[in-house]
This record gives sequence, structure tokens and C-alpha cells, in this order.
Amino acid sequence: MKLCIVTHRVSLGDGQGRVNYAVVRHAIGAGHQVTLLASEVAPDLLHHPLVSWINLPVDGLPTELLRNLVFSWRSGRWLQKHAAEFDLIKLNGAITNFPADVNAVHFVHSDWLRFAKRSLRESPASNTPGLRGLYQRCYTLLNAHWERQAFGRSQVLVAVSHAMRQSLIDLGVPAAKIRVIANGVDLTEFSPGHAERSHWDLPETVPLALFAGDIKTPRKNLETVLHAMTQVPALHLAVAGDPAGSPYPALAASLGLGDRVHFLGYRRDLATLMNAVDLFVFPSRYETSGLVLLEAMAAGLPVVTAATVGGAEIVTPECGVVLPDPNDQPALAQILQTLVADPQRRSQMGQAARRRAETQTWDVTAQQYLTLFETLAPSPARHEADRHHPHLLPH
Repeated sequence: MKLCIVTHRVSLGDGQGRVNYAVVRHAIGAGHQVTLLASEVAPDLLHHPLVSWINLPVDGLPTELLRNLVFSWRSGRWLQKHAAEFDLIKLNGAITNFPADVNAVHFVHSDWLRFAKRSLRESPASNTPGLRGLYQRCYTLLNAHWERQAFGRSQVLVAVSHAMRQSLIDLGVPAAKIRVIANGVDLTEFSPGHAERSHWDLPETVPLALFAGDIKTPRKNLETVLHAMTQVPALHLAVAGDPAGSPYPALAASLGLGDRVHFLGYRRDLATLMNAVDLFVFPSRYETSGLVLLEAMAAGLPVVTAATVGGAEIVTPECGVVLPDPNDQPALAQILQTLVADPQRRSQMGQAARRRAETQTWDVTAQQYLTLFETLAPSPARHEADRHHPHLLPH
């Protein structure tokens, strides 16, 4: 089978890229040929005889919106010329303007708009003002429009969680068109262990939680965590996320948390960092599939998350806590205080979290994708006439 996968990155350090990396490794292990339209590909794939890389560089462009537009245009032009060479084309969301056999949906911007309207009304301090806020809204609105087009012209949509499946149905996608394939976790990379906190200049003798994600927008909900920490005086928090342009260092300082909240910047050593903390807190306001949540569980950490995180259904009371409302600061504070005061319970929950994560590996995820591909792909490579599609906009 000849596969074409279109994605910005195929790499271990990126959520969507990590899924595609697992799929590619599994596909070439089964003897399939894979062509990647991407801006970044993991080094171990570059020289494999069954992998071809069509490099679409966009990193020098100034905004994510512009980078996405240029990538879409370049990939669409390439596919118009070469689509007939493949048995199956897999896309990711609205990444390109070309029709797909399989479209893996990791995020739905129109769904986020609904969540954001409610969440930001309930928590107005998290609203992003000025030009940045305007840019974010325009970016989301445009992507919501492009996603509707992409979903409509895809044969099969893969939802990365059951929550995502319901979001697609609410958007009008027929249920029969949707398959659910949950993301997996690398049980070797993310495993229980111990790491010296001094490597990150973190205090050694205090209860330490970890928050990881984008801290430039209110979606991941660091704001609620910071407010809850004012009620948990013994707890320290390590924040893995790029602080440039983020409002949260200033918020932490204004709440009197400057000496207890440690902003570590964007981290590529998250697996090791997880071995240095006591628990993971992630009450994201909207998350289609909390990959980092599963990674924390694999690392043996008790987790505190929210029902608005796709994949939270894997968190049982034995291994973590799921908040019904991500903005409920008093409830979050109470949970954190309880865990801070009970190291034995944290240890038991961490062991249960690891056992739960062991049921959801990348091999399981990749095999489900490959089974779907083999079901959909025709026996011979398709002819260009089979790839007839209507005139589309530049995105």
C-alpha cells in the first residue's frame, strides 16, 4: 500500500506529530510505502527506504496563521499533481485544501468557540485583550470555517476521543462517518522514576505539582490553578510552557505566588521532569485528547483534570480526580489540599495511574489506524480521474 500523510510535523516532541510518527513507524514495519508532506520529520525516518519526505518549510513566516495558509497552499498544489500515485491520503484537520480518505481530527475550532464563550464569561480575567486577542479570535474563526470544509470532503474522520466524536456529531457530521482511535503513550519514555529537582532549580523538600501546555491563551486554564493555589500554601507548581507573551507570570506575582510558581519555559524533557514532581494538574477548559494527561499517568503521577478534557474518561477515582467544572477554583483547591496532605494516597494513585496507562500504548493506536487504512485503500493505486474535486479556496 502507498500512503501519503500530510502533517506539519512527524516527531516525538509534538502531540499531532507524535501520533503520525507512531502511524508511520507501524506502516513501514508492515512493508507499506509512506510519503510525508511535512515541515519537520524525525531523523530516524529520513533515511528509511520506505519513507519519502516532501519538505514544505514554513518556519520563517511570522505568524501561525500565515504558516498554515502557506503550508495548505503548497501541499494542495503538490497533491493535485501526485494524488493518483497513492492508495490512501491521510490528513489532519484543515491542514490542506485537498480531499482526504482519512482525516484525523485533533481539534475542532468551532467547538472551542462555544466552550470559550461560556468559559471566558465565567472567568473574564482570562480574556486576552488587544491585538493578540483579536488575532486569536480571527485565527479561530477562520480555522472553524476551513475545518467544516475539510470534514465535508473527507471520506472518514478519526476522532481522537469519544468527546471529540460527540463534538463532530454536534457539528453535523454523520456518526457513520466517524471512527474513534484514541492516542497512545510510550511506556518506556514515560515511566515512573526519580529525577533531582535541582536540575530545574526546583525546591527539593516541598509538595510539587506540574502543569504543562500553552500558557499564552486561557484554554489550558492555568489561571484557575493559580487562584486555587492561594488556598494551598504548602504547594509549589512547576509550569512547563513558553512564558513569552503570557499573562500568567504577572498573575502569579499579583496573587503572591512568585516564590511558589516556577516557570520553566518550553520543555523537551517533560518525561524526566515528570519524575521530579508529585502530581499533575491539568484542568483544561477544552481539550479534544489530553495526550499529556496520559503521559503523566504513564509516569506514575496522580492526575487532577476536568471533564472538558477529551480522554478524561480513562481517569478513574483510583488514579486521579476529574472536576466536573474546570473553572471551579474552590473544588480544585480542596482536591489539591487533600493530595498535598496525604503522600501515601498520592503514591497509591500514581501506581494505579501507571497500570491504567499500560492499556493504551502507541502500538495499539497505530494498529487501529493501519487496520482502517487497509479497509479503505483500493487494491491498485487510484487513477487521477478518481481524484476529481471541485475548485477550492486557497486554504
